[in-house]
Amino acid sequence: MSRVKVKICGVRTLEEAQAAVDAGADALGFNFWSPSARYIEPHAAREVITSVTPTVCTVGVFVNEEGSRIVDIASELGLNAVQLHGDESPEFCEGLASIKTFKTIKAIRVGQDFDLGVIESYRVNMILLDSSSEGSYGGTGRRFDWRIAIEAKHLVPIILAGGLTTENVWDAITQVRPAAIDVCSGVEAEPGRKDMDKMRSFMAEAARANAQLNQ
Repeated sequence: MSRVKVKICGVRTLEEAQAAVDAGADALGFNFWSPSARYIEPHAAREVITSVTPTVCTVGVFVNEEGSRIVDIASELGLNAVQLHGDESPEFCEGLASIKTFKTIKAIRVGQDFDLGVIESYRVNMILLDSSSEGSYGGTGRRFDWRIAIEAKHLVPIILAGGLTTENVWDAITQVRPAAIDVCSGVEAEPGRKDMDKMRSFMAEAARANAQLNQ
């Protein structure tokens, strides 16, 4: 059984990035949507990225952004992946996915009566499933029905997000067994500021769950 990878999203400082890497994070997410409390200027993200180990995956989070700007930022920062967290169409996502210098992740919000067929319409590298909340593009701190993720992972590699915390990450990893999990608000002191102790505790519990999977 391969290990479920962990992405710490909403990183805004080098201190947060280094703490996440030291705790065992596989990927760091940088939010380039300016209305978000987790927003980081691309030039500031570049300073962080160039200061951490190149072995960690770097992901740029975008919401309804122009394709040309996504490509420009991804190229300038050397991002490993872009995460499209808005209302991007399947055609838009497929166009970005055709660019092989980075991977493309489409975030899909899961609400009541979710149709798994929506996932099949996106030709991307991975699908991130997050909780649906009116007027929000993620970071809600809410869970959705994980049975949907269990079904979805048979269609495409899944990143599980939405309401993950130290208290439920064990269940998320051992029950759902996605390709990766994504945590943001669950390791924050407040929106836009990470809690280092929460982050270390979360990563320790994730490591314990992964060890259980591989026994």
